[in-house]
Parts: sequence; C-alpha cells; structure tokens
Amino acid sequence: MDWAFIFVNAVVLACIYGTLAIGISITWSSLGLVNLSYAYIFALSGYGAWLVAQFVGPSLPAVLVGPAVMAGGILTGAFGGLIVCALAFIPIHDKPNFTVRGLIATLAINLIGTQLLLWWFGPRSKNLPEIFGTGKIAAPGLVMTADKIGNVLSSVILLTVVLQWMRSSRRGLEIRAMMMNPHAAAIVGIGVRRTGFYVMAITGGLAGLAAVLLSQTYYIAPFSGLTPMIKGVSIALCGGLGSVRGAVIAALLLGLNEAITSVTLGGQYVLMTQFLAIIIVLLIRPRGIAGILDKAREA
Repeated sequence: MDWAFIFVNAVVLACIYGTLAIGISITWSSLGLVNLSYAYIFALSGYGAWLVAQFVGPSLPAVLVGPAVMAGGILTGAFGGLIVCALAFIPIHDKPNFTVRGLIATLAINLIGTQLLLWWFGPRSKNLPEIFGTGKIAAPGLVMTADKIGNVLSSVILLTVVLQWMRSSRRGLEIRAMMMNPHAAAIVGIGVRRTGFYVMAITGGLAGLAAVLLSQTYYIAPFSGLTPMIKGVSIALCGGLGSVRGAVIAALLLGLNEAITSVTLGGQYVLMTQFLAIIIVLLIRPRGIAGILDKAREA
C-alpha cells in the first residue's frame, strides 16, 4: 500500500471538507442554526467562480486568472450566506423552537436554490480552469501536484486569517463571545442580528473556497454541493458542534478513512465506512471528539 499517496490525499480532503465543517460548526455555536443550505451556497459559489472564469478571466493576465476565480467563488459564497441570513435567520431567530424552524427554513432555501440554479444554468456540468497550474514537486516516494499543494495552502491560509480575525478584531470577539455563551453575549449588548450577518458571510465565504478547491477535481453542477454538505455536517458532528479544534481532528480522521477506503475497497464504500467511523466515535464520545462548547448553549 502506498502510504505516502494515501497521506497526501487524506490531508487534501481534510483541508477541503474541514473548511466547510468549520463554517458549519461556527454557525451552530454562535447562532444556534443548523444550516442545511450549504449545498446551495456551495453550488452557487462554484457557478460564481465559473462566471468569473468565463467573462472576466479572458481580459486578465494569465497569472491573475486563478486568484480572480478563487475570489469570485469566495465572494459569491459570502453573498449566498447573507441571503440565507436575511431569509432564514433574521425573521425567526427570536421565535419559539428556533432550532427546528431554522433547520426547516435552510432546507427549504437549499431545495429552492438548487432548483433555481438548475433552471438558470441547465443540467450540463461546468468546469473551472486549473487555477494552480500543472506543475509538480517530486520527493523520494512522494509526488505533490500543483493543485494539491494549492488546495492545502489556500485552506490553511484562509482559515488562519479568519481565526486570527476572530481573535483580534472587535467583530471577531463578538462572534467568539456568542460561541462561548450566546445568552451572556446578548445581555452585554452584542447585536445578534448584526453578528449573524458577519457569521453567515464568513462561513459562506469558507464554503465558497471549498467549492472552488473541490471544483479542481470535480465538475460544477446544481446538485454538486449535496455530498460535500453531508461530509461537512458529518465532520462537524464527529468533531463536536462548536469546536474548531474538533472539526480539524475529525476532518483529518475522516479524510484518512476516505483515502484508505478509496484505495483498498473503492470509492463506492467511502460513505459507508465514514458513517461507521462516525457512529463509533459518537458511541465513545456522544458530544463528538471535542464537543464541549454546546454545553454553554444548553445553560
């Protein structure tokens, strides 16, 4: 078994799906919203990046096409997050049984949004240009292609920027306060609605980055976000909702599982082995690997 190949693929998958899972985890822990519209935001971001590649890319120097496509996907994802916040969070966040209402509302946005994408763009799949080039780096027993290196670096850099912003800026500290204890944050005057727009824009941008990175391997289609959303939610649950550290650990664990399963059994068994691993983790740790922050939401 080529362990170097498996390890590289596991890290790449963990970076892509972990980016999406961290966004889901932040949304839950700060807003109490289980956002099931990420599949729609994911697909919308892919089409946003594709539109930039088609209509803006030809007028740019070749070296700027990749950054422009990536920026298009991230900004489209942030815009999608704002739409979901305006439609599914602001009107009902102070209503009784908000968790169930929010889950149903985001699911409805997901279904309606994907149908609108199907109506507007049609069923034919789109593909993005190779934004990281075609080069490769060879080392003893290991070959890293440009897209894999770019995927890992892009995910790590953007997540580092977002987490550092949350540690140092006023808005970021407000979001962290809501993640730690939303009731206490509201008492001291942190605006829930205003913070909600920030949270949804940031997590939508993370979903947009994941869409662009995964589109280097797969095609863009109206329903292309469904599987990544399932994997993102699975990683967030396995890591423990509300825990960024847990999401990173779970992403590495499930990325390694997916890489090993694909090589040894075949891609058709990936979801089965992933859910088996998640069930085992949740039997041992019902709150997930590092799921301790959700206690604050229940307080």
